[in-house]
Amino acid sequence: MLRVIEVKAEENYKLYLKYNDGVAGYVDLTNMVGLGVFEKFRDETYFKNVKIGSFGEPCWNDELDIDPTRAYLDITGKTYEQYLREKK
Repeated sequence: MLRVIEVKAEENYKLYLKYNDGVAGYVDLTNMVGLGVFEKFRDETYFKNVKIGSFGEPCWNDELDIDPTRAYLDITGKTYEQYLREKK
């Protein structure tokens, strides 16, 4: 199962993520700031309090999370189909 093992909030709404398979990189969440539940990201202190949730997902105070697989695909540049083929 794909899990985030390290997460760090960076400047300009970027997250550094490292996964249990060794993949690491940055995800830019700028386009989500202020939209729906991500309104909370306008508070930079809130954004910087990211942690790893119980299912290996980046989350904030158990109220808000992002899909670790989607972030993985953004980091690697792979499609979901490519990811599934490589998992076999």
